[in-house]
Amino acid sequence: MAHTSMIQTSIKVPFAYSIHFTRDVFSPENPTLHDILVDGEEDQRHRFLVFVDAGVAEAHPHIVDGIVRYAQDFPSELELAESPLVVPGGEAAKNSFETPLRVIRLARQAHLCRHSHIVAVGGGAMIDAVGFAASMIHRGVRVVRVPTTVLAQNDSGVGVKNSVNLRGVKNFLGTFAPPAAVVNDSSFLRTLSTRDWIAGIAEAYKVGSIKDREFLDWLDTMAIRLRNRELEPMTELIHRCAHLHVQHIATSGDPFEFGSARPLDFGHWAAHKLESLTLNELRHGEAVAVGMALDLLYAAKRGFIDCNEAYHTIRSMARVGLPVWHETLDMRDAAGRLLVLNGIEEFREHLGGKLHVTLPCPLGSKREVQTLNEQDLTECVKELREWAAVSNQHAN
Repeated sequence: MAHTSMIQTSIKVPFAYSIHFTRDVFSPENPTLHDILVDGEEDQRHRFLVFVDAGVAEAHPHIVDGIVRYAQDFPSELELAESPLVVPGGEAAKNSFETPLRVIRLARQAHLCRHSHIVAVGGGAMIDAVGFAASMIHRGVRVVRVPTTVLAQNDSGVGVKNSVNLRGVKNFLGTFAPPAAVVNDSSFLRTLSTRDWIAGIAEAYKVGSIKDREFLDWLDTMAIRLRNRELEPMTELIHRCAHLHVQHIATSGDPFEFGSARPLDFGHWAAHKLESLTLNELRHGEAVAVGMALDLLYAAKRGFIDCNEAYHTIRSMARVGLPVWHETLDMRDAAGRLLVLNGIEEFREHLGGKLHVTLPCPLGSKREVQTLNEQDLTECVKELREWAAVSNQHAN
């Protein structure tokens, strides 16, 4: 008779990180970054590298010099190991290994140790790529994220995930590695394009739709002010959205998503496919808005929410300037099947083989479903196309 033995163990590793809301983070009068890097250990020099999104460097032409001066203002405590490196921003940062490899090479050149820091200044995609590289250097170098877009400040930049895309598959390679800290600097928001300003609002509608009805109603009342680029409501939006996001991470019981459910991914099964089908012509936030509009109608068809509430939320997103329809939704294969429906199977694979799709039920709360009816979704695409056509006629 064969005899077997087993040793079973359980490991719990606590993670803690802070999210700071400030202005002009690289001003010598602002101690936020200094305090994060030093972390109370003032009797030594703390080494760090900085990577800057090319779009941020273009909008803020003096940022690299400002970072160098910031380190020089604390010569006994901070050491900038190499000059700040400007790397591509946008989804291009994640579509190849170029950015992660540049991070790895510079870290090796600078002889960075595990207790050094890497500071990533940029949009969510660039932060994803830099964080992915940092999580592999010495099995994890501390990262300070300085997200510069609405979408990164209220969602991706405050979470625990890092990733790159592979051959058109969104986030195919990635790691779970919480940052050492996040610094949300509102001064970066003023130089955003209107398109990027608005695109980031999609994630606020997402968490409002499935977690906080009061927040969703607030978004509706603030829609025009947000569209008009008023900073005060935007900073409140970012703070409330970031709070809901990290609250979920801390209390869900599955921060590293070992299970199949992705409760914060409302609208994302279609969004990821739309990004791929449009070759990233659609921003992530824009694709999420279109995906949410589709899923709102699907939730109404399933009786999870009232149909009037679904259309009210879609109208609210449109009023803030978010797209709620894109012609790519209507693209079909040779058999006449909607190409976006391929996103269901890709999402299932991404989740680990079992489909879990989050839908509002009712608005402000959520329900997980394990199947999606393709015929109903096809009808929802038709309804959304017709609604968008009528809305455009009225707008003109």
